[in-house]
Amino acid sequence: MKPYLNIERSGGQYRGKIRLMSSEVLAYIAGFLDGDGCVMAQLVRRKDYIYGYQIRTSVVFYQQSRKQEILHWLKSRLQIGYIRHRNDGMTEYTVVGLKEVEDILKLLLPYLRLKRKLAEQIIKLVEAHPKRMTPKKLVHLSKMVDKTAKFNYSKKRTNTSETVQLFLKRFNLIPVETEA
Repeated sequence: MKPYLNIERSGGQYRGKIRLMSSEVLAYIAGFLDGDGCVMAQLVRRKDYIYGYQIRTSVVFYQQSRKQEILHWLKSRLQIGYIRHRNDGMTEYTVVGLKEVEDILKLLLPYLRLKRKLAEQIIKLVEAHPKRMTPKKLVHLSKMVDKTAKFNYSKKRTNTSETVQLFLKRFNLIPVETEA
């Protein structure tokens, strides 16, 4: 049983540390994520962002509300995120944030099966995210988000790399391509 190091970080949304966990616990959490979880990268329209969009990453675990104890256990192990009770009898445990999601995925990656390729792509996306955003970098990242979307079914997805590019062109933040 090989324990993994604590991950500590200050500032931002990060509200704690990932506890010391055995490989068996990490394998269990990875299996739960593979079966009853979701890993997402999204383009979120933000009026307060200079380039109009935010890259958001999330890890979400789902369970029927009557069996939500497991979600509280997960939260006690990971010590970040929040639990939300939905009106449809389901409860979600959600962790949002670039670094927070990256930390969790890196811990679980050796044990993931179904969501391994998606997790690898989201880790690459987070690692490519610059401290200082530019329109060109935003377009590049939005294309990476598009690649992760093929792993998740979403009937509501409206923000794509194309919508980001149209927004940036509309406000002359990137040049409009001319057709030959």
